[in-house]
Amino acid sequence: MVKICCIGAGYVGGPTMAMIALKCPEIEVAVVDISAPRIAAWNSDQLPIYEPGLDEVVKECRDRNLFFSTNVEKHVAEADIIFVSVNTPTKTRGLGAGKAADLTYWESAARMIADVAKSDKIVVEKSTVPVKTAEAIEKILTHNSNGIKFQILSNPEFLAEGTAIDDLRAPDRVLIGGRETPEGRKAVQALKEVYAHWVPEDRIITTNLWSAELSKLAANAFLAQRISSINAMSALCEATGANVSEVAYAVGKDSRIGPKFLNASVGFGGSCFQKDILNLVYICECNGLPEVANYWKQVIKINDYQKSRFVNRVVSSMFNTVSGKKIAVLGFAFKKDTGDTRETPAIDVCKGLLGDKASISIYDPQVTEDQIQRDLAMNKFDWDHPIHMQPVSPTTVKQVSVTWDAYEAAKGAHGVCILTEWDEFKKLDYERIYDSMQKPAFIFDGRNVVDAEKLREIGFIVYSIGKPLDQWLKDMPAVC
Repeated sequence: MVKICCIGAGYVGGPTMAMIALKCPEIEVAVVDISAPRIAAWNSDQLPIYEPGLDEVVKECRDRNLFFSTNVEKHVAEADIIFVSVNTPTKTRGLGAGKAADLTYWESAARMIADVAKSDKIVVEKSTVPVKTAEAIEKILTHNSNGIKFQILSNPEFLAEGTAIDDLRAPDRVLIGGRETPEGRKAVQALKEVYAHWVPEDRIITTNLWSAELSKLAANAFLAQRISSINAMSALCEATGANVSEVAYAVGKDSRIGPKFLNASVGFGGSCFQKDILNLVYICECNGLPEVANYWKQVIKINDYQKSRFVNRVVSSMFNTVSGKKIAVLGFAFKKDTGDTRETPAIDVCKGLLGDKASISIYDPQVTEDQIQRDLAMNKFDWDHPIHMQPVSPTTVKQVSVTWDAYEAAKGAHGVCILTEWDEFKKLDYERIYDSMQKPAFIFDGRNVVDAEKLREIGFIVYSIGKPLDQWLKDMPAVC
């Protein structure tokens, strides 16, 4: 019986291992983490992450062939294949600060594997890591091996939050990179056989280690680039009276381009896009490719520009000040169908409004008040460290309140900002919201989810990203 262990019970490790356990009932799968509260949550009815369909998969397999444990060393020692899915935050100090990945947690995981291993192991990179990480990990393992043989594989994840279970069940591709040696090929084959339980063989791609590592960074950079491209066009659309949705539809009809990732918005978020591009930038700089580095930097610059442009639009529309005004924020997660707030554009938008002394009331169906306050109090990149390494009790931001109802959030507000495309925001009773707000009542739709014309009929002044502007907004231009 093959035994698999995954170090790291986060957004990647938990769902991925649950799916392997579901599809491979003869394989024993253990997910280990040093965070006792996180493991306790995985063993409870209230899982630590929200993902449609995840509950059912975990409940079917848990305590059958899927186990969650804090006994890291025991499960690592027993495993044949070890997935490492630990945090790889962006460095905040020292060489490469603000761009390079911090591999502290990866290195300590590798040293622990070498310490406790009593038999040969296949070690699989699952977290997003810089190119050539495998080489560094290999060196740590071989120099501490005590005669035990380790094979390193790169098996990057390509999950999209909100659809992770569907992505795992029917992936576009599974990528496995390994050494081009007999032992390396054998290790690749062993992992391939696990996925072959449910993934068609033509979707399992095998490459060398470096190609697999770089493919993950490249895929995320390409996706983020599409979002920044349409967001750049949205600014031009507003300036010229074009409609970004119509432009995106026309562009997406070209079969060479396609329609996905062409929705203009307040900006992209999530744990990977910005981090991976910064990583790519650093690798390019280190390899003497400044022109390539600057090209990818621009993707992040446009994303930051889009967020600050949105804040400036809110402030300028309201007579150039939001000081003391209540602003309702609908949605805090970085996208719908997830409770994940990592790098969510809502953080920068809220901080921008707070910087102008606004009073903010936030509603999100999946994000807790504790998480929102933590996000608004944290420094950049702190979120990517394990929870026990983050500030213990962040100071609450006084001008921020969190409600469990959109109507409560909007009551008495001067403006409503829609920052996540939750389906329920399309169905709200906006007449009721309008009646409860200060006048003039503004809606700033950062996700283009509402019918602007219907809202204008009710009486709202509406700003939709990339859409023709209200006369009111033309009269009060945003300064960037």
